[in-house]
Amino acid sequence: MGHIHQYGVRCSWSGSTGVGYEAYSRDHEAGPTANGATLSLSSDPAFRGDPERLNPEQLLVLAAASCQLLSFLAVAARARLDVVGYEDDAVGEMPEDDLPVRITRISLRPRITMAGPANEERVRHLVQVAHRECYIANSLKTDIVLDPTIILATPR
Repeated sequence: MGHIHQYGVRCSWSGSTGVGYEAYSRDHEAGPTANGATLSLSSDPAFRGDPERLNPEQLLVLAAASCQLLSFLAVAARARLDVVGYEDDAVGEMPEDDLPVRITRISLRPRITMAGPANEERVRHLVQVAHRECYIANSLKTDIVLDPTIILATPR
């Protein structure tokens, strides 16, 4: 049996729900158990959360986008391609009328800038390879849609 990676995190909250659903604070802290770094989180403002803080739904979409980015950089580096920029404005969708309520779709729209000789078809293929290798995408039931824009450097 292979090595099992474990990822410990801690969430903490204090307050009182005795004030009722309408009034208790959704603000809490979260982070990895190993290094002490923390994020200040809340619930989605639609569920009475603080709009100035990240929420769990955003973190899920962020995890998918970050994993795709890291997986793509790895496959591009192994293919000896020079990626010089990668930006993604990802969006997650959570329809309230599709029960159980969940993130049903994550749209990743990376804008990938390549330097040196690169073929757009090959880069698009590597985007798909990266998606197949992405640990987060492989862990979710959610549909993940990729719509990359490839920017090839102009030869000098």
